[in-house]
Amino acid sequence: MEINDFIIVNTASVKEAMEKMDKNARKIIYVVDDQQYLKGVLSDGDIRRWILKDHSIHDSVFDAMNKNPFYLLLAEASEAHKLMKEKGINSVAIVNQEKQLRTIIFVSNETIYSEKINTPVVIMAGGKGTRLYPYTKILPKPLIPIGDTPIMERIIDKFHNFGCSNFLVSVNYKKNMIRSYFNEVERDYNITYVEEDLPLGTGGSLSLMKGMLNETFFVSNCDILVDADYTDIVSFHKKNNHAVTIVASLKNVQIPYGVLKLDDNGLLESTREKPEFSYLINTGMYLIEPNLLDLIPENKFADLPNIIFEAKEKGMKVGIYPVSEKSWLDMGQIKEMEQMIDTLGVN
Repeated sequence: MEINDFIIVNTASVKEAMEKMDKNARKIIYVVDDQQYLKGVLSDGDIRRWILKDHSIHDSVFDAMNKNPFYLLLAEASEAHKLMKEKGINSVAIVNQEKQLRTIIFVSNETIYSEKINTPVVIMAGGKGTRLYPYTKILPKPLIPIGDTPIMERIIDKFHNFGCSNFLVSVNYKKNMIRSYFNEVERDYNITYVEEDLPLGTGGSLSLMKGMLNETFFVSNCDILVDADYTDIVSFHKKNNHAVTIVASLKNVQIPYGVLKLDDNGLLESTREKPEFSYLINTGMYLIEPNLLDLIPENKFADLPNIIFEAKEKGMKVGIYPVSEKSWLDMGQIKEMEQMIDTLGVN
């Protein structure tokens, strides 16, 4: 279903809202203005109470709606199911900083997005995944299952939910297994494989795609999942005229001990009990302009973060799009893989 099945403008009538509610079969309608700013929510219970008060269904939906709906900001979207459980509701609106409706998340895990994009996506799938040995002795890292679905398929599905349909995948280690699996998958998106004769790293492999990427494109490692509004990342990137936008996760680290600070004479100056520090961590997901490819050497090993830093040194704008700590899942190591499986609630 589309977002339009769940929203109605605040100038519409209660009758029109009822018709949409019957169509979406979810007993809920979110009310917005003509700029998509969230104004309220209308449930079947709200309509029932409106009618019982002897009001007309031809009255404005603005008068009948709940003007204080539950909602979360984009950075808080990972808290949606917790909020629904606490409040006993079946859906929650996700809005941007300006309170424009971006997403609706349902208790059933279905997510409806307000916009679609068709940005090309590069997935780095050529590495050996040595940190996941012995799993990767049998399977390439992109095919390691999280639940019953390989991690790379989960990544592709996430992008595809936002409208992305053109995927370029760099392959090297056990590349034929990756090809064989996705040849058997029913899909309505396109995968182009770019083969590395030698491992080229996350930056070097992009040099093989120079003739294929002529517009803004995503890059993702093949061992991460980022729960964010990808359309908002594109909007943020373009609005700020970035050459590169790095998707970064907040990471809180607590030292479980008392930390001592010494003065210049080696004597105790102060103490801090179990201090907590916050950092922005590179998730391994980027949005990139094609002119960055000019900085990448041909057929040489290069890490993408180094290429990005070189771009910054040359005066190109490099921005950061932060997501919450819970919005980023990484399976680069066995312990992290097990945590991803637990977080997603799959077996």
